[in-house]
Amino acid sequence: MESQMIRPGHLTAHQTARILGTDLAGVRKLVQRRHLQRSGGSPRQPWYPAADVAALAAKRAAAKAA
Repeated sequence: MESQMIRPGHLTAHQTARILGTDLAGVRKLVQRRHLQRSGGSPRQPWYPAADVAALAAKRAAAKAA
């Protein structure tokens, strides 16, 4: 379940997964590999900076196009 209250400029794990075209396990792997960093929330419902997610999505799209 997604969090109802989230700080502006942040995304939930579900929103992040949707933008990156992956699932929650994929988001956790990106965090483990240090490609993405949590910036709030709780251990069960982390938040991610929207700017970081957008940059990672652009980087992944560029790599896919190459």
